[in-house]
Amino acid sequence: MLPLHELKPGQHASIESVEADGAIGQRLLEMGLLEGEQIQVIGFAPLGDPMEILLRDYRLSLRRTEAARVRVKLVSTER
Repeated sequence: MLPLHELKPGQHASIESVEADGAIGQRLLEMGLLEGEQIQVIGFAPLGDPMEILLRDYRLSLRRTEAARVRVKLVSTER
């Protein structure tokens, strides 16, 4: 498992866990970052923060500090 913010644009992953307590953890869960969800990294802002991901059928922007709390497992996109 690795933190979400370490993925590169175009990579696909499955969310393994959200390691945050309190308001930040609740906010991440409410945004749909739930265990088992599939995501794709769309890209990063010019200075590297925030990052944009595709979750279900919507785009979501996360700060690197928030993305660091989400642990993911890379998923192969080859079929």
